[in-house]
Amino acid sequence: MQANFVLEDQCLVESGLPLGTVVGVFDGHGGPEVARFIRDNLLSNLRETTSGPQGMTGDAIREAFLATEQGFITLVSRQWETRPRLATVGSCCLVGVVHQGTLLVANVGDSRAVLGKVYRPNGEVFPVQLSQEHSASLEEARKELIAEHPDDPDIVVLKHNIWRVKGLIQVTRSIGDAYLKDPQYNREPLKSKFRVRTPFSKPILSARPSISSHNLEPSDRFVIFASDGLWEHLSNQEAVDIVQKHRHVGSARRLIKAALHEAARKHDMLYSDFKRIDRGVLRHFHDDITVVVFFLTMQYHPLFP
Repeated sequence: MQANFVLEDQCLVESGLPLGTVVGVFDGHGGPEVARFIRDNLLSNLRETTSGPQGMTGDAIREAFLATEQGFITLVSRQWETRPRLATVGSCCLVGVVHQGTLLVANVGDSRAVLGKVYRPNGEVFPVQLSQEHSASLEEARKELIAEHPDDPDIVVLKHNIWRVKGLIQVTRSIGDAYLKDPQYNREPLKSKFRVRTPFSKPILSARPSISSHNLEPSDRFVIFASDGLWEHLSNQEAVDIVQKHRHVGSARRLIKAALHEAARKHDMLYSDFKRIDRGVLRHFHDDITVVVFFLTMQYHPLFP
């Protein structure tokens, strides 16, 4: 669901050997360029990093993230004199890989992956969050930044009741955002309104993903991969309940609609009111929302004796 004048989110779903099934949600900020770059380059980097004898591992996924990051930073460097604004563009990156009965989830930023697990005999569905979020709104993420930058009293700033890194950005890890990772991109010709005012010598943000591994079980039914635009308005439990109730019948669309109904309610509006508001202006009411619901049919589960 698009709220910005230019859609900044991207996603991918790819299935086949040797990678298995790969799902990605890329929530861009500052522009669409990094999200598009990830969409176009992450898979090829993942094929490269998994080509060795170890195959698909958390380390291989981490290397693919960092290779994608380096690829975009190289692009920023090449176009620095003509397109310095590229240094201010970034993206969250959430990836799930189903490979040989295991679900690996890697994340930088504040997107989220939630597993829907059904327990017998009542068939009730429970959420299991598989991703770790990197947002200054979370105390754990703020503590991590403060520990990494003990001499910077302004590394996280409470601004208009919202925690931001250097008073500029909410996410604490991302792909892109070169101006917050290398001081050579925090100078002219980049406009002063984008620049960090205090000098820095080491990266403020990181592109290092948090990675989790989950062995699939018969009770695991689906995974919701979504940008933070969804989770701002729906809890994990609300989301899995919606999917369980409407399995395979436009479940991603139903999640987005439920989130928009809640966003409208928070502003004393109706969902139908959003249809009369121009893109760009809508951003004041809700973020771009990207959702992929991946159903775990038996072909993805390991064989049980």
